Amino acid sequence: MRERIQAIVEILDAKKAEDIESFDMRGGDYFVSFVIIANTLGEKHALALIDELRVQLKAKGEEFLHLESSEQWSVIDLGDVLIHLLSPEYRGVYQLEELLKNLKNGSICNKI
Repeated sequence: MRERIQAIVEILDAKKAEDIESFDMRGGDYFVSFVIIANTLGEKHALALIDELRVQLKAKGEEFLHLESSEQWSVIDLGDVLIHLLSPEYRGVYQLEELLKNLKNGSICNKI
């Protein structure tokens, strides 16, 4: 599993994604084993990252189960791995890192 995550991080890094972080969610209350978050330089950059991931991961036997994409945020579902590609602005607003850290520690609470 660690090799898969490292391969994804290396693909993103080679294509100039920024501020790449991975989260091991095993043993927590989350529906995937790993989450990877990276900043994009814009919509075209996000699309280029998605294309590169699709090509390189397919060669490794990986398959995109689902892809949701907008100008500011794209999510790639590999089954047990989620990849979030966000604009820096969206990443700052949604602060997924904090959510994931809280889920991993079991200290997330529902807020309405």
